[in-house]
Amino acid sequence: MIPKVWNPLETNEQHIQTLQKELPIHPVFCRLLIQQGIKTIKDAKTFFYPDLKKLHDPFLMTDMNTAVDRLHLAIEQNHKILLYGDYDVDGTTSVALVYTFLKSLGVQTDFYIPDRYKEGYGISFESIDYAHQNQVDLIIAMDCGIKAEKQAKAAKHYGIDLIICDHHTPGTNLPDAFAILDP
Repeated sequence: MIPKVWNPLETNEQHIQTLQKELPIHPVFCRLLIQQGIKTIKDAKTFFYPDLKKLHDPFLMTDMNTAVDRLHLAIEQNHKILLYGDYDVDGTTSVALVYTFLKSLGVQTDFYIPDRYKEGYGISFESIDYAHQNQVDLIIAMDCGIKAEKQAKAAKHYGIDLIICDHHTPGTNLPDAFAILDP
Protein backbone atom coordinates (compact mmCIF):
# COMPACT_ATOMS: atom_id res chain seq x y z
CA MET A 1 0.00 0.00 0.00
CA ILE A 2 1.34 3.42 -0.95
CA PRO A 3 1.57 5.71 2.09
CA LYS A 4 -0.38 8.94 1.95
CA VAL A 5 1.78 12.02 1.84
CA TRP A 6 0.50 15.42 2.94
CA ASN A 7 1.71 18.29 0.82
CA PRO A 8 0.68 21.42 2.71
CA LEU A 9 0.46 24.62 0.73
CA GLU A 10 3.09 27.18 1.50
CA THR A 11 1.76 30.36 3.06
CA ASN A 12 3.36 33.73 3.57
CA GLU A 13 3.65 34.15 7.35
CA GLN A 14 3.40 37.94 7.01
CA HIS A 15 -0.02 37.56 5.36
CA ILE A 16 -1.15 35.35 8.24
CA GLN A 17 -0.03 37.87 10.84
CA THR A 18 -1.63 40.78 8.98
CA LEU A 19 -4.94 38.97 8.58
CA GLN A 20 -4.93 37.80 12.20
CA LYS A 21 -4.50 41.39 13.44
CA GLU A 22 -7.72 42.31 11.66
CA LEU A 23 -9.71 39.13 12.40
CA PRO A 24 -10.26 37.66 15.86
CA ILE A 25 -9.63 34.09 14.72
CA HIS A 26 -6.95 31.47 15.32
CA PRO A 27 -3.82 31.63 13.10
CA VAL A 28 -4.67 28.19 11.67
CA PHE A 29 -7.92 29.60 10.26
CA CYS A 30 -6.03 32.60 8.90
CA ARG A 31 -3.65 30.20 7.16
CA LEU A 32 -6.56 28.26 5.65
CA LEU A 33 -8.21 31.46 4.43
CA ILE A 34 -5.00 32.64 2.78
CA GLN A 35 -4.52 29.24 1.16
CA GLN A 36 -7.97 29.72 -0.38
CA GLY A 37 -6.97 33.11 -1.79
CA ILE A 38 -8.63 35.18 0.94
CA LYS A 39 -5.86 37.62 1.86
CA THR A 40 -7.57 40.82 2.95
CA ILE A 41 -10.16 41.75 5.56
CA LYS A 42 -12.48 42.70 2.69
CA ASP A 43 -12.09 39.24 1.13
CA ALA A 44 -12.69 37.63 4.54
CA LYS A 45 -15.87 39.66 5.12
CA THR A 46 -17.14 38.65 1.68
CA PHE A 47 -16.38 35.02 2.52
CA PHE A 48 -17.98 35.05 5.99
CA TYR A 49 -20.93 37.29 5.04
CA PRO A 50 -21.74 36.47 1.41
CA ASP A 51 -24.18 38.54 -0.62
CA LEU A 52 -26.93 36.14 -1.65
CA LYS A 53 -27.68 38.34 -4.68
CA LYS A 54 -24.33 37.27 -6.12
CA LEU A 55 -25.12 33.56 -6.10
CA HIS A 56 -25.63 31.83 -9.43
CA ASP A 57 -29.23 31.39 -10.51
CA PRO A 58 -30.01 27.75 -9.58
CA PHE A 59 -32.50 27.52 -12.44
CA LEU A 60 -29.61 27.66 -14.91
CA MET A 61 -28.78 24.09 -13.81
CA THR A 62 -30.07 21.38 -16.14
CA ASP A 63 -33.26 19.71 -14.81
CA MET A 64 -33.81 22.26 -12.01
CA ASN A 65 -37.26 23.23 -13.31
CA THR A 66 -38.18 19.57 -13.73
CA ALA A 67 -37.06 18.74 -10.18
CA VAL A 68 -38.86 21.72 -8.65
CA ASP A 69 -42.06 20.95 -10.54
CA ARG A 70 -41.94 17.30 -9.39
CA LEU A 71 -41.35 18.29 -5.77
CA HIS A 72 -44.16 20.84 -5.96
CA LEU A 73 -46.51 18.16 -7.35
CA ALA A 74 -45.49 15.80 -4.54
CA ILE A 75 -46.27 18.44 -1.94
CA GLU A 76 -49.61 19.39 -3.55
CA GLN A 77 -50.77 15.80 -3.96
CA ASN A 78 -49.42 14.57 -0.62
CA HIS A 79 -47.06 12.05 -2.20
CA LYS A 80 -44.73 10.13 0.06
CA ILE A 81 -41.11 11.26 -0.32
CA LEU A 82 -38.02 9.31 0.68
CA LEU A 83 -34.86 11.33 1.22
CA TYR A 84 -31.78 9.24 0.54
CA GLY A 85 -28.42 10.52 1.68
CA ASP A 86 -24.97 9.12 1.55
CA TYR A 87 -23.57 8.20 4.97
CA ASP A 88 -20.93 10.95 4.97
CA VAL A 89 -21.34 14.48 6.30
CA ASP A 90 -22.55 15.87 2.93
CA GLY A 91 -25.31 13.29 2.66
CA THR A 92 -26.48 13.25 6.26
CA THR A 93 -26.62 17.04 6.65
CA SER A 94 -28.44 17.34 3.31
CA VAL A 95 -31.03 14.83 4.45
CA ALA A 96 -31.42 16.55 7.83
CA LEU A 97 -31.97 19.97 6.27
CA VAL A 98 -34.42 18.85 3.58
CA TYR A 99 -36.25 16.54 6.02
CA THR A 100 -36.73 19.36 8.51
CA PHE A 101 -37.98 21.68 5.77
CA LEU A 102 -40.42 19.20 4.24
CA LYS A 103 -41.74 18.11 7.64
CA SER A 104 -42.37 21.79 8.51
CA LEU A 105 -44.65 21.87 5.44
CA GLY A 106 -46.48 18.75 6.60
CA VAL A 107 -45.14 16.58 3.78
CA GLN A 108 -45.09 12.79 4.18
CA THR A 109 -41.34 12.39 4.43
CA ASP A 110 -39.08 9.52 5.39
CA PHE A 111 -35.31 9.17 5.12
CA TYR A 112 -32.79 6.46 4.41
CA ILE A 113 -29.09 6.54 5.27
CA PRO A 114 -27.37 3.34 4.12
CA ASP A 115 -25.20 1.15 6.28
CA ARG A 116 -21.82 1.85 4.73
CA TYR A 117 -20.48 -1.63 5.56
CA LYS A 118 -23.49 -3.62 4.29
CA GLU A 119 -24.72 -1.42 1.44
CA GLY A 120 -21.58 0.43 0.34
CA TYR A 121 -21.46 3.78 -1.39
CA GLY A 122 -24.24 5.20 -3.54
CA ILE A 123 -27.91 4.38 -3.85
CA SER A 124 -28.42 0.83 -2.66
CA PHE A 125 -30.91 -1.68 -4.02
CA GLU A 126 -32.02 -2.17 -0.40
CA SER A 127 -33.18 1.44 -0.33
CA ILE A 128 -35.16 1.01 -3.56
CA ASP A 129 -36.84 -2.06 -2.06
CA TYR A 130 -37.52 -0.10 1.14
CA ALA A 131 -39.13 2.67 -0.89
CA HIS A 132 -41.28 0.19 -2.80
CA GLN A 133 -42.38 -1.61 0.39
CA ASN A 134 -43.34 1.72 1.98
CA GLN A 135 -45.33 3.04 -1.01
CA VAL A 136 -42.90 5.90 -1.72
CA ASP A 137 -43.74 8.01 -4.76
CA LEU A 138 -40.55 10.04 -4.99
CA ILE A 139 -36.96 9.45 -3.91
CA ILE A 140 -34.64 12.42 -3.64
CA ALA A 141 -31.03 11.21 -3.51
CA MET A 142 -28.52 13.65 -2.05
CA ASP A 143 -24.74 13.48 -2.40
CA CYS A 144 -24.94 10.30 -4.46
CA GLY A 145 -26.66 8.66 -7.39
CA ILE A 146 -24.86 10.08 -10.39
CA LYS A 147 -23.62 6.58 -11.30
CA ALA A 148 -26.71 4.66 -10.13
CA GLU A 149 -27.94 3.46 -13.53
CA LYS A 150 -29.27 0.09 -12.36
CA GLN A 151 -30.83 1.52 -9.20
CA ALA A 152 -32.61 4.21 -11.25
CA LYS A 153 -34.03 1.47 -13.49
CA ALA A 154 -35.21 -0.44 -10.42
CA ALA A 155 -36.95 2.66 -9.05
CA LYS A 156 -38.59 3.29 -12.43
CA HIS A 157 -39.69 -0.37 -12.57
CA TYR A 158 -41.55 0.17 -9.27
CA GLY A 159 -43.09 3.43 -10.52
CA ILE A 160 -40.99 5.57 -8.18
CA ASP A 161 -39.65 8.86 -9.49
CA LEU A 162 -36.02 9.59 -8.66
CA ILE A 163 -34.40 13.00 -8.37
CA ILE A 164 -30.62 12.85 -8.07
CA CYS A 165 -28.81 15.76 -6.39
CA ASP A 166 -25.10 15.07 -6.61
CA HIS A 167 -21.79 16.84 -7.15
CA HIS A 168 -19.61 13.90 -8.11
CA THR A 169 -18.28 13.16 -11.58
CA PRO A 170 -20.75 11.18 -13.67
CA GLY A 171 -19.87 7.95 -15.43
CA THR A 172 -20.13 7.39 -19.16
CA ASN A 173 -23.93 7.17 -19.00
CA LEU A 174 -26.30 9.09 -16.76
CA PRO A 175 -28.98 7.22 -14.82
CA ASP A 176 -32.50 7.34 -16.27
CA ALA A 177 -33.83 9.46 -13.41
CA PHE A 178 -36.77 11.86 -13.37
CA ALA A 179 -34.30 14.71 -12.86
CA ILE A 180 -30.56 15.00 -12.26
CA LEU A 181 -29.03 18.01 -10.53
CA ASP A 182 -25.27 17.83 -10.78
CA PRO A 183 -23.35 21.04 -11.39
